[in-house]
Amino acid sequence: MLTAYDPFAATSAAFRALDQLTGRAGAGTARALSGMPMDAYRVGDNFVAHLDLPGIDPGSIDLSIEGNTLTVRAERSVPQLENAEWLIAERPFGSYTRQLVLGRSLDTDRLEASYHDGVLTVSIPVAEKAKARKITVNRADAPAAVEARTIEGESSSEEQKSVTS
Repeated sequence: MLTAYDPFAATSAAFRALDQLTGRAGAGTARALSGMPMDAYRVGDNFVAHLDLPGIDPGSIDLSIEGNTLTVRAERSVPQLENAEWLIAERPFGSYTRQLVLGRSLDTDRLEASYHDGVLTVSIPVAEKAKARKITVNRADAPAAVEARTIEGESSSEEQKSVTS
């Protein structure tokens, strides 16, 4: 139903390893954003995802769908304070981007999104055609007559007579 893809995962891991080797890990400097943690689940006929985006201006959040890929973009800017002498700057800043490959069974035309307390919630209903349904089987006491048709789709009375006899 969902495939998560982080195009920068390997690069972020390499930079973290380099910081650990050089002793700069947690040195008190702000770092670029590396991803947005997510929980995803299905409840009833809806797929729901919660993405952590703390400190994000809701106006900077951009959701787009191309094919069956949902792209979430957001930006957290560095506070611009005049005459401020920064002592510690550990909070991440920059742009977030995350892509989710959605199953074809979801109705992306009815996607809903909300942002509350630093969490973006995306809800996508399952498409009607993908929902489980019961098929009724009718009992027939006699075999159903099959009507012969020409290529154009018209019944041929001679063919019909020969099929039924």
